[in-house]
Amino acid sequence: MAAPSGSKRLRFMRRSIRERVPPLLTDLYQFTMAYAYWRAKRHQEPAVFELFFRDAPFGGGFSLFAGLTDCLLFLREFRFSDEDMDFLSSVMPPDTDSAFFQFLRGLDCSGVSLRSVPEGSVVFARTPLMEVAGPLAVVQLLETSLLCLVNYASLVCSNAARFRLAAGPSKKLLEMGLRRAQGPDGGLSASRYTYIGGFDLTSNVQAGFLFGIPVAGTMAHSYVTSFGSLEEVWPQTLVALNGDPDPVNVVSLTKGWLSRVCKLLAAEPGKIREGELAAFLTYAIAYPQNFLPVIDSYSVGCSGLLNFCAVALMLCELGYRPMGVRLDSGDLCKQSLEVRRVFTLCCKHFSIPAFDSLVIVGTNNISEQSMVELSKKENEINTVGVGTHLVTCTKQPSLGCVYKLVEVRGRPRMKISEDPEKSTLPGRKSVYRLLDSEGYPFLDLVSLVGEPAPQAGLPLSCFPLGCDGASTSVTAAQVICLRQEVFINGEIWKPLESMAVTRAKVQSSIQTLHVRHKRLQEPESYTVALSESLHKLVTEIQTDSSSSSSILLAN
Repeated sequence: MAAPSGSKRLRFMRRSIRERVPPLLTDLYQFTMAYAYWRAKRHQEPAVFELFFRDAPFGGGFSLFAGLTDCLLFLREFRFSDEDMDFLSSVMPPDTDSAFFQFLRGLDCSGVSLRSVPEGSVVFARTPLMEVAGPLAVVQLLETSLLCLVNYASLVCSNAARFRLAAGPSKKLLEMGLRRAQGPDGGLSASRYTYIGGFDLTSNVQAGFLFGIPVAGTMAHSYVTSFGSLEEVWPQTLVALNGDPDPVNVVSLTKGWLSRVCKLLAAEPGKIREGELAAFLTYAIAYPQNFLPVIDSYSVGCSGLLNFCAVALMLCELGYRPMGVRLDSGDLCKQSLEVRRVFTLCCKHFSIPAFDSLVIVGTNNISEQSMVELSKKENEINTVGVGTHLVTCTKQPSLGCVYKLVEVRGRPRMKISEDPEKSTLPGRKSVYRLLDSEGYPFLDLVSLVGEPAPQAGLPLSCFPLGCDGASTSVTAAQVICLRQEVFINGEIWKPLESMAVTRAKVQSSIQTLHVRHKRLQEPESYTVALSESLHKLVTEIQTDSSSSSSILLAN
């Protein structure tokens, strides 16, 4: 069965959302709060929540926003079943009114609207990413699920983008972290969002089936070490591509090539592993057009590289094109240079042009730092496979997105914390990105809905966050409105983008950043600022809160 088409893939995703993210996939306190709202007859009050993160991940200067498509599908599919209510009634406090479960049974997101930054956009700390508006009880119930869908997706997508920046544009990147991922769903999400973030391939076959990601893979060390001698090679023949129907004995042909390779490289035949040669031959017979073995199960220089060259030369003689090799241990850069030197030597000495285009794949517990170091050193690696450090985001396990109430009944709400970093920004907002004369973003402006949009070429007074209330004047050469209406009264408002479109948007968005904001180490902080009206509202609420506390204590 072929991978599903675009329309079938969307149906798979809708079904997947219903199965992976049912309405019960949330925290119990969302239901207890919803019940209290319902008892107080406040459940239908119009309310607005915002989703954002407080600090850029991995010590970097930016993040990528991902997970929006799943959020939209989740909202559209949101409804409870009788089975859901039966279970929920068994875990809620025993004095919960049974009529509340009837209320929940009839809930959906037909009264919910969502405004959002486009998926795949570069985003910054404290910039509101999503605004969710609707009946108070419903939008409260959505909190945990939406955070679950955005947090990991954005984090691993951002991690992939950093690996891409570290690797540079020319190397292919292979995601191979399924066995180390946080469960099956974490593995699928990692494959999906690392591809969006800039990876080219995945080893995850199910991700290839569901999402159309190119899939790659060859052999493990266990395959190589399972062979002990050439007697285990079966069959021992291969038909050439030149039209001759008579099978060729590839064992004897390969032995001849091995002797010639050893002579060319002045190698010691006694150190060559016969079992490794048997493994390579058996695999090459099975896949003569896809021969790319791992060559460091024993010794690269004394055995693996020699055995590969012999088998690859045999394939070339029969008209096939071997693909290359994988290195999985040791100094990858140094080894790749030696491997390429031998390939070039064989190409010239034996007049085999195919050896000039063999690829070298490097895999060896690659981290972001080792990717940076690899890119700085001379090497001949064409493709890098990354697993653990990519999918588990070892440098930072969570993005830390939060979902905070900003308005009820048309009145702004603000969390005022002893920790200023945990305070929120009140009211419904518009978000604008200001670009300089060279086209680089330099400031995100957060203003209240209804305020005039900033105008290109006109000075603007604003209040950068983290600057102790000091104002500054900026002039933008170009202004972009970041917020888009994407879900209105229960319906997805814009066509869902394909992964290919979102992936292209990620790279385009990153390219717009100035190098000082996207460098991996010690980037310059990006400015997020409040409009004068929003800054004034924050100050008034903080002052009123202090006064209200004094009055309450006095009474």
